[in-house]
Amino acid sequence: MSLPLVSVVIPVYNGERYLAEAIESVLHQSYQPLELIVVDDGSTDGSAAVAQRYGPRLQYHHQPNAGYCGARNAGLRLARGDVFAHLDADDLWPPDSLASRLAALLAEPGLDLVAGHVEQFYSPDTDDAYRRRVRCPADPMPGYLAASMVVRRESFFRVGWYETQWTIGGDMSWYMRAVDARLKVRMLPQVVLRRRLHERNSGLTRQDCQVQRLAVLKAALDRRRGRPAAGPG
Repeated sequence: MSLPLVSVVIPVYNGERYLAEAIESVLHQSYQPLELIVVDDGSTDGSAAVAQRYGPRLQYHHQPNAGYCGARNAGLRLARGDVFAHLDADDLWPPDSLASRLAALLAEPGLDLVAGHVEQFYSPDTDDAYRRRVRCPADPMPGYLAASMVVRRESFFRVGWYETQWTIGGDMSWYMRAVDARLKVRMLPQVVLRRRLHERNSGLTRQDCQVQRLAVLKAALDRRRGRPAAGPG
């Protein structure tokens, strides 16, 4: 039996510092076949040069800045795979991340989505002041993030595209819509994503991140009550 092609989308915006490590962690996955699509979301640093040096090992796409949800959508429009996966440009997958998730997905034909645990780590370039300010959890946690999930293509489109109005909380919004759509989900006990903590983590450094997440929750509640979902602000 042939294995399904997995389309992996990495959106990047001014992420040259960590992008190569993210790309390498995808290209060295034990699972094959996969296609890697790097969406450069209007970067002004050296992200393009980092991605393009991999040549035909990945597909590089440049676009004007549209935010990470818009960049993910752009990558998925190019995707040919039967299964979708994502990785952020500053994070990493352990070598068997895709293999473990795909094994679970393929073992149960009615399963729509498989996720796993997330291990967070301080980037080596962070200083003591940052580490005192930002707590790194000691234990892995269940990951309901795009980068810790694989989802069947048809299941993804039952839920729909990432909502581009969110600059923070797009993952949470999509997953809550997946729950509303009654996707069948499996959470694996093993670590499938290593999330890097560093000075430019938008979800940690943006002062409006909590406001945006609350707006995502309100939109979900409004949707479930039958009212039009409100955007941020």
